[in-house]
Amino acid sequence: MKIDVKTYLRMNGLTIYEVAKRSGYGYTTLHKSFNKAQTSATPINIRDLDALAQAQHQAMWEVLKDLETHYMN
Repeated sequence: MKIDVKTYLRMNGLTIYEVAKRSGYGYTTLHKSFNKAQTSATPINIRDLDALAQAQHQAMWEVLKDLETHYMN
């Protein structure tokens, strides 16, 4: 099972640049992470989850719940 981060961004009206700016994480770091091929061992990391949560002023568990409910392949 893989998390479709790109669709999550699009459906929530976000870009990688906006997430980087709002969260304080580097654009290049997030860009590489969101665009890398996921494996079953590393579908999403804590930094990415934290960045998405900060960008939307949510708790990480809320973002994770949304990702697991609607964006898993």
